Amino acid sequence: MKSSQKNDDAAVEDFVLAISLVVRRIRAHAPAELREFSWTQKGILSRLDRDGPATIAELARAEGIKPQSMGTAVGALEEMGYVERKPHPTDGRQMNIKLLAKGVALRKDIRDAKQSWLSSAIAKLDKQEKAALFKAAEIMKRFVEM
Repeated sequence: MKSSQKNDDAAVEDFVLAISLVVRRIRAHAPAELREFSWTQKGILSRLDRDGPATIAELARAEGIKPQSMGTAVGALEEMGYVERKPHPTDGRQMNIKLLAKGVALRKDIRDAKQSWLSSAIAKLDKQEKAALFKAAEIMKRFVEM
């Protein structure tokens, strides 16, 4: 293997590690109650908050899981009072899943916690580091959309 390939491989490993550490730190600052949720449940809350009401089938497709599994996850969130089922406005055979006020409040708490930690961490950087970080964020957004 060429030396430049080894350097690239090491840089990629460092990049993956850095992203993992940031994600872990953000998760550590999430509201305590959220730590009890499955990945699917977190995805449901996030998607409903961002995109609005959706059917079980739509949520299952978006999260890449079977509708039966999605139904179980939604049922648990419904029992906890974070979501509710409402008749679909145009298709009487389906139900829309809607985020309730408790779910909206939890999503706000999650956003606030992320924002607070990130803002305080970024505030510790110098001007050049901030500029580099924000430029890296632009690049990351571009390559994940490729």
